[in-house]
Amino acid sequence: MKDNCILTAESVTEGHPDKLCDTIADAVVDACLTQDAAARVACEVMATAGKIIAAGEITAARLPDIPAVICRTVREAGYGGSDYEVEVITHEQSPDIAGAVNSGTETGAGDQGIVYGYASDETPACLPLPVMLAHRLTKILTHVRVLGIVPGLCPDGKSQVSVEYERGRPKRIAAVVLSCQHKADADLDELRRDLMQYVVRPALRELPPDEHTEILINPSGRFVEGGFEADTGLTGRKLMVDTYGGLAPHGGGALSGKDGTKVDRSGAYMARYIAKNIVAAGLAARCTVSLAYAIGKAQPVMVEVDAHGTGKFSDAVLEQAVRVVFNLTPDGMIGTLGLDRPIFRRFCNYGHFTHDDAPWEQTDMTEVLECACRAKEAGVSQR
Repeated sequence: MKDNCILTAESVTEGHPDKLCDTIADAVVDACLTQDAAARVACEVMATAGKIIAAGEITAARLPDIPAVICRTVREAGYGGSDYEVEVITHEQSPDIAGAVNSGTETGAGDQGIVYGYASDETPACLPLPVMLAHRLTKILTHVRVLGIVPGLCPDGKSQVSVEYERGRPKRIAAVVLSCQHKADADLDELRRDLMQYVVRPALRELPPDEHTEILINPSGRFVEGGFEADTGLTGRKLMVDTYGGLAPHGGGALSGKDGTKVDRSGAYMARYIAKNIVAAGLAARCTVSLAYAIGKAQPVMVEVDAHGTGKFSDAVLEQAVRVVFNLTPDGMIGTLGLDRPIFRRFCNYGHFTHDDAPWEQTDMTEVLECACRAKEAGVSQR
């Protein structure tokens, strides 16, 4: 990151059409895992006006009532849950893939993939400030809608925050964009005033806007039609919202709709878990962890740690410690993080890495990591 720059991140509400498709896909994963902890799920969802399609590969002891799961999820997001034609097209996992994944004593990766985990000491959550602020805006926006604090709001919405950095640290907020769906009879001027009072100011309390901050609330004007009626939703189209806002690398795959054998998900969670523990332990101020997998193989084909020049130990020592401390096989990641439990829908919205109670957000390996680094450094120096 440059010493002086402006960094921007965005977020969407759970009523945004793409994010609602993610939520539906994760609700299907949870429903499958509730009945079969060993279920293999790859669920994709597409939705547009009047129709929701769920498709993919599911192998489970018993299939859940997927149409009921879909309607319930849509209803809980704030829309009518029975006004859509629902189509479900699923089949079992390919026998070739299943054979590769289950061929040995250890579960192999469900596909090849490169995943990244990132953390920094910029915020208590070990995430960049623009990411945290953008998610806080949409989370509070949903909160005031559900509680009726701001009348006339509807479920769809999004935010964007630009933060100016000086010498690598946040200095001020340069711009804020907040767009929210509203009822047709809402007074836009009154709505903007309410959103400023009940959403923008509370969300940005840590770094309040100044007189030069550009604040744009519903810059397009009216935003009456939203959700699937206004835009086609698709699983996996909000990857930057899900992870690091584009301020850190992202692998090739989406997170939602997949069970833990899919390293796009489990590997991304484990890489974040490792990076956050490295930063929380004071072993680096910033850290990117990279993992790569081959289909059917349990062990990663690449493990890399980049402390961006901020490490207390060398990157090589950090990498060796990570290999010793963490089990990076699919079985190891599923076991460490409890990814065979129905927990995914709960962490689907407002970024997968902003939830304090998520297993991959815990910082319970800091002491073990530091001890491993000291042991590895001693071994390196002795040689």
